[in-house]
Amino acid sequence: MRAKDALGRFGEDVAARHLAAVGAEILDRNWRCREGELDLVVQDGESLVFCEVKTRSGTRYGSAAEAVVGRKAARIRRLAARWLAEHPHASSLVRFDVLLVSRPSTGPVRVEHIRGAF
Repeated sequence: MRAKDALGRFGEDVAARHLAAVGAEILDRNWRCREGELDLVVQDGESLVFCEVKTRSGTRYGSAAEAVVGRKAARIRRLAARWLAEHPHASSLVRFDVLLVSRPSTGPVRVEHIRGAF
């Protein structure tokens, strides 16, 4: 597994544990269709939440939050519509969150959960 892929998998694992710890139910992980992939789909109370996870080990490529704008957010919305079409009984209250996982070379891993990011 490439280092970038391993870092991404690590971040998704951390994000899933974080969401479960705050009471969300993981419905899907790495859901794929021909148009792309959704990192996490969770039920958070009455809301169905589509989560994009961004993991960084440093700031060389900018912050993780900067990576989910414009076309990326639009693509996640399209993927969410596809997921909903395949799961017609899912909640109608939808939210889009971003989880930023920072894994510095020293110090603890940090998770920033941005609810309703876009």
